[in-house]
Amino acid sequence: MDSLPLLADHPYASFLDQVEKPARYAGGEVGSVVKDWASVEARVCLAFPDVYDIGMSHLGFKILYKLLNDDPRTLAERCYAPWVDMEAQLVERGLPLVSLESARPLRDFDVVGFSLQFELTYSNILTMLHLGGVPLRANDRGEDDPIVIAGGPTATHPEPIAPFLDALVIGDGEEKATEVALTWTRLKREGVPRRERLIAIARLGAVYVPSLYATRLDPDTGLEVVDRPLVDGIPFPVDRALVDLNRYPFPDESPTGGPEAIFDRMSIEIARGCTEGCRFCQAGMIYRPVRERDPEQIVDTVMRAVQRSGQDEVSLTALSTADVSCISPLVKKVTERLTKERISLGVSSLRAYGLEPDLLDELKRVRATGLTFAPEAGTQRMRDVVNKNVTEEQLLETAERVFSRGWGKMKLYFMIGLPTETDEDVRGIVETGARAAGAGRRAAGKGKPVDVTVSVSTHVPKPHTPFQWAAMDTLAEVGRKQQLLKDTVRPYRAVTLKTHEAHASVLEGIFARGDRPLADVLERAWRSGARFDSWDDQLKLSVWEEAFSHFGVDRARYLGTLPVTARLPWDHIDVGLEEGFLAREYRKALQSRLSPPCGKVAGTFVHHTNLEDASADTRRLVCYDCGVACDMTQMREERLTFLDRLGAHKRSLPVLTDAAASPPADAAPPSAAAASSPAEPAHLVEAESPPAGEAELPRESAEDPARAETAAPPRAKPRAPAPKGRGGFRYRFRFEKTGPMALLGHLDVVRELPRVLRRVGAPMTYTAGFHPKPDMTFSPALSLGVISLDEYVDLRLERELDPAALEALVASMSAASPRGLVFRGAVKLGPEDPALSKLIAGARYALAFARSAIGADAEAVLAARCSAALSAASLPIRREIERLAKMVDVRQYLVRAEVGGPDVLSALAQAGLVGDLVALEVEVDIRGSGAVKSSEVAAVIAGEPGEAPGAITPPPHRAVRLQLFGRAAPSGAAAGERFSLFDLERARRVKSAPAPAPSLALAADAE
Repeated sequence: MDSLPLLADHPYASFLDQVEKPARYAGGEVGSVVKDWASVEARVCLAFPDVYDIGMSHLGFKILYKLLNDDPRTLAERCYAPWVDMEAQLVERGLPLVSLESARPLRDFDVVGFSLQFELTYSNILTMLHLGGVPLRANDRGEDDPIVIAGGPTATHPEPIAPFLDALVIGDGEEKATEVALTWTRLKREGVPRRERLIAIARLGAVYVPSLYATRLDPDTGLEVVDRPLVDGIPFPVDRALVDLNRYPFPDESPTGGPEAIFDRMSIEIARGCTEGCRFCQAGMIYRPVRERDPEQIVDTVMRAVQRSGQDEVSLTALSTADVSCISPLVKKVTERLTKERISLGVSSLRAYGLEPDLLDELKRVRATGLTFAPEAGTQRMRDVVNKNVTEEQLLETAERVFSRGWGKMKLYFMIGLPTETDEDVRGIVETGARAAGAGRRAAGKGKPVDVTVSVSTHVPKPHTPFQWAAMDTLAEVGRKQQLLKDTVRPYRAVTLKTHEAHASVLEGIFARGDRPLADVLERAWRSGARFDSWDDQLKLSVWEEAFSHFGVDRARYLGTLPVTARLPWDHIDVGLEEGFLAREYRKALQSRLSPPCGKVAGTFVHHTNLEDASADTRRLVCYDCGVACDMTQMREERLTFLDRLGAHKRSLPVLTDAAASPPADAAPPSAAAASSPAEPAHLVEAESPPAGEAELPRESAEDPARAETAAPPRAKPRAPAPKGRGGFRYRFRFEKTGPMALLGHLDVVRELPRVLRRVGAPMTYTAGFHPKPDMTFSPALSLGVISLDEYVDLRLERELDPAALEALVASMSAASPRGLVFRGAVKLGPEDPALSKLIAGARYALAFARSAIGADAEAVLAARCSAALSAASLPIRREIERLAKMVDVRQYLVRAEVGGPDVLSALAQAGLVGDLVALEVEVDIRGSGAVKSSEVAAVIAGEPGEAPGAITPPPHRAVRLQLFGRAAPSGAAAGERFSLFDLERARRVKSAPAPAPSLALAADAE
């Protein structure tokens, strides 16, 4: 049932609070950019084919969003795949999918650009095109339709999705995004036909336009391959774009806020590419050569990003951070800057073997409880097959170092289904985990917890890797190997085994090595309901089975061994590798032969961490002439420069450890391993090396030059001695939640406030303990969609502020907040001032109804309903919380209910609610035992009884919390005078304070 519109002029306003996480679709985050459409030449919609929670973490999106919006000629807006409930609402109502920034349908943009990160998001691309009003197939688009382009790693093997795309950018997109957008729009303004525009785009280079190339059937495989261009002057094969990363500094600002993202942190790319040469890893092949960002630029970006975003967590990211030449001094430098700032530092894709022990000690300063590593295979032979340059001794040394430094958990990532794998290799996965646990247990000491989680996924042979010709295990074989793992792990109580469902991996394998005819299968499966295929609970196997059967597709053709001499469906995309390089590596794999990491001296596992050692080592760097033409001399000189800039001139003192020994075969710790957290979705984890355990560091309060770019924080009085106990100075802030903020859950609002204070440079004090948190207490939570004009939070700041400085802080906080979050005042609290939980006794609400929903005599009807409700002995209603139902008597909490006058209608207008409205003004108690929801009050007064006892449906309405207050006497119908929570003098005089307001644990009842 629709409610009154919550967001002015938004097409989804009336029903957003009926879907899961409605703020996914509302926009208004800090860092989002809304530009005048008439002021730019090209309008680009960046479309991510997965939900907001995942897409908000994607680095490529952040890079392109910043680049396009910084250019005065272009604008970029965002759109994410709607979750299934939102899709159903849009289809039912005939509404288009719109962008977050300006709520424009996708069809209105000049360019719709998709990020291709994973094959199992293809069905979501079709959903977004369809809902956005863009014809599905490229050959059905007319002269005025936008160009649909895509980029990302999966764009290097795009044939199954190619008929739905006009063009694909191959390689780095920093330069091509703007060039393609402006070329397209300028030619369109000149009246150039669509096909001629596509030809011009193809001639830019590094752009593949599928409709301009002919295909043929390859006799060796039966797969369709791209044969030749249909137009003169377009490239064949299509080369990739390659940029100098230091010409494109990583964004220090991007949209922040909204519903919590999967990776809710500020991630900073420190390098692109990888030297390790793992034979299963596509990213390690297609992103060559390794390009490292200037470390000074990285440090500056981190500090600016922290200040501008307000995030409390930063992650340094690369395909393999351990192989970034200056990683050790870089982590130390960033740690120095963040130490006193209470900002967490994460280092993703980090492996500990070969790293200096002092770097592990740096990481131990943070709040990590576990680290993640990726041996990938369980025996040395298999590690040599996949070219994982790590020995058993190094793995055990890693375990010893990790657990001896106080970590309690360690996660190891492996794969099954690799070429030449035997049962011995499969059992070796568990046995490797057991030996790591044994080494860790001895290093940790008696009684210390040791938990090793072994996470095992299924290998999918990917294009542009040495294993692109290898067969993929059948489902039956994967199941057999997973059972073998389960049988092997039983004696080892310190090892927790996790395996991944393989059906999605098989579908991924088909589309990874697929050809253009699979587009028909994709479209049929999508029309039959395929959505979010990478989500285990959404994957509809029967739909895919039917689609494959309908077109008579032999799936084994895509999953079996492919001839090395055959043309492949992705051979027309040139990722820079020399012809024959991948085949040579494949043959070496079949012979269990290693290829040492390139760009390093043979036998070296990590780069020198200081200038002295790096300068003295003049040995040749390993190079395989893979085709990307690395300049080894320049690479060596750049590393020396980076070490010098970081001040890493001398080596640190070594830390010696005893060699780790293997545990007895039947070794097991005395207690069962604790269950680990659920595995992340497979498509969120880098194939090369999954994310490490995130680490948290205290923050630094030193002045940072980035702060000069924003409004200066309010001037503080000379620091007074901090009070004893919890420290800091207590303040009470009053704020409003309207528009998009009313669609955020309470915990999302709790996360946002510390970010606001970081943005304005007002440091908070933190709680004590191993996991310190900002010291703050909020007023009772509200249901999604309830607007509030009177919210409160008690918190502690490090500085004492006079009234003028406090007033200035309130203003700066509003300016640094997401749309809909406005701070209205603040007061300083003394030690004698009661906490919010001791004061809040009740609330006033305005319940707004459209007059048409009640009738012409709406005021009289509602007045009669109010009178009847107040005369009733009880007003029972059924409440469901997490599928558990209970009866609530609303009458016990209802103090007053009457038709609202002009002042209430004025408050509704302040809250953004306008139109022909009639309102109720109600007052309710808030007690320590709970409270009633505004929707429940609306139901018992204006609703119609349902069939089940206590089931009542309220008419469409919108609730606004007008006031939270204390009382000068116990709560109830004969309650004493209400007083403002800012009236500290009255609060101190309360002799018998009400029972505490509900805690966060009662948030569902606390409205």
